[in-house]
Amino acid sequence: MQPTHEAYSELETAYDHFNEALFDGQLPKCLLTFQRDKRSYGYFACERFVNSSGEKTDEIAMNPAMFAVIPVSEIMQTLVHEMAHQWQFHFGKPGRRSYHNKEWGAKMEAIGLMPSNTGEPGGKKVGEQMMDYIIEGGQFEAACNELLSRLAITWRDRLPVQKLVDQVMAGAVEGVEAADLIAMGVELEAPTSKSNRRKYSCSKCGVNAWGKPNLNLICGDCQERLEDVGT
Repeated sequence: MQPTHEAYSELETAYDHFNEALFDGQLPKCLLTFQRDKRSYGYFACERFVNSSGEKTDEIAMNPAMFAVIPVSEIMQTLVHEMAHQWQFHFGKPGRRSYHNKEWGAKMEAIGLMPSNTGEPGGKKVGEQMMDYIIEGGQFEAACNELLSRLAITWRDRLPVQKLVDQVMAGAVEGVEAADLIAMGVELEAPTSKSNRRKYSCSKCGVNAWGKPNLNLICGDCQERLEDVGT
């Protein structure tokens, strides 16, 4: 078992494949890393690393906490999204800070991913926070299908992001089954209520009260203990 080699070689294989298929091999080699972040699937950082000779290289970071609870095609979408940022840094004019501008959006469309701030058709194509969706019949779809016919993601984070776990448990993530993840050893907890308020009721007169768990409440009229009847 060589988990480090397996995990990073799969990511590098995907990068090399999409570089040739979607960017004509233009992108310079970069340093691929895994970085956990509750808010993002990945990011691009230009010239983030330097070696002892003074040579600089870009970083593309991928969030492994997402891998278990999103389809593999969506992992690849994230990688290509960041590769489009790398392309723009080297061959275009990036927007300010994290702004996704029209040039970046046009490149995304050209390679088969539609920018959308909602991740759905009809969303804004430029802005600070930007997702995307696969264009049917586009270059990315074809390149991704070919890649996934021979490549899989071997290692998944056992403790994925809870927000996405909730979606998987609700059956809302296409192509990801909770039973399959549990069989792999991924820990999936059922969605929890955002409210910890409990309802208490008098069994004699029916009066109700609400409060935190484990309260000891007495009905002022009946002198009966109020029973915890749930949320």
